[in-house]
Amino acid sequence: MTDFATSTAPADVVRRQYLASAAGDLGALRATLAPDVEWTEMAGFPLAGTYRTPEGVTGGVMERLGADWDDWAAHDDTYVTDGENVVVLARYTAVNKATGRPVDVRVAHHFIVRGGLIVRFEQFVDTAKVRDAMPA
Repeated sequence: MTDFATSTAPADVVRRQYLASAAGDLGALRATLAPDVEWTEMAGFPLAGTYRTPEGVTGGVMERLGADWDDWAAHDDTYVTDGENVVVLARYTAVNKATGRPVDVRVAHHFIVRGGLIVRFEQFVDTAKVRDAMPA
């Protein structure tokens, strides 16, 4: 049996990414990402765009979410795996620091995992619900 911590199975790699994010362990999160990762936040999302490199992802997305939101979390609950493709149905929860308004919204994440690393990520979320919690 393969150890979860070293497994290269796509769903295990993605799960380690969520666990590292939840723990605020950006080093462990970067370790799940390929050097040439492409991480796309959906158009209309506050951090919309494509980020490249593990440092670009953590600095451009995770650190910025932490700066603007209290207790930002992605609660992964359902995994659908087909080869290197992993789709995760999840929920974002947080409270915007500037407004004090909460967000609780369903999301879908699509990951492509090759060679034990995430090479591509794409987010699907109701961006209006996120923006409703933000300053005007």
